[in-house]
Amino acid sequence: MKKVPFFVRKRVKTRVEKEAREAGKKEVSLADVKTTQARYLKNMASEVKGYQVETCFGPGGCPNRAIVSDPLLEKIETLLKEEDILGFLKEHVKGELKFHHEFRVTLADCPNACSQPQIKDIGIIGACAPQTTTEACTFCEACVEACREDAITLNSQHECPQIDMDRCLSCGKCMQACPSGTLVEGVQGFRVQLGGKLGRHPQLARELPGIYSEQTVLAIVKDCIRFYKQQSRHGERLGQILKTADFDEFTRRYPG
Repeated sequence: MKKVPFFVRKRVKTRVEKEAREAGKKEVSLADVKTTQARYLKNMASEVKGYQVETCFGPGGCPNRAIVSDPLLEKIETLLKEEDILGFLKEHVKGELKFHHEFRVTLADCPNACSQPQIKDIGIIGACAPQTTTEACTFCEACVEACREDAITLNSQHECPQIDMDRCLSCGKCMQACPSGTLVEGVQGFRVQLGGKLGRHPQLARELPGIYSEQTVLAIVKDCIRFYKQQSRHGERLGQILKTADFDEFTRRYPG
């Protein structure tokens, strides 16, 4: 039996729950699920909305959140609706639309990236970079223990922790652990990755160089959609059409 993709199962689950409520059912049988699934897959083209926007477990109270992305999520959803990607796909895709044609944007509130931003057209990851202050370090090593990337070292020759920003993922854990206030929240915002996808030729997204504000992230998303509409002739995913020169241009435009 062909495996049904996760996002399809999620939508089927939502549809089953909705139909059960409308029918006044207190329990849902396996037969109800299979009936809804079959009807859903048969009418897939009518369910395609042109884009997918997903998020992680952050809004549910995840303790690892580096930043709260809820307002940004709503703005991206609004932007994607306004861009009428569904209309674009209907004009450019031959045959019926399927879910793999949809433009995908995912937000994750921390580098754990539970919503898999690395394999989406645009992946957005919450970030909170550490910053040192003039408060004396007690050399308690709490920050070193909190850092899963081994990005922090303590040395008696330096008055404060040394942070290797090439290793740091801006998760925010070190400043939360620091009891002396030597490490505090620095730049807060979002990392952005472009061009990830699965399918026959999977590839991981490439990351832009900065930590961006909400406003800049929206500008990046808008520019990506503009590029996608200009270059995607038959509904190809962003990762298929985003060449190295194109990514470098995005990097120059948004240096961080």
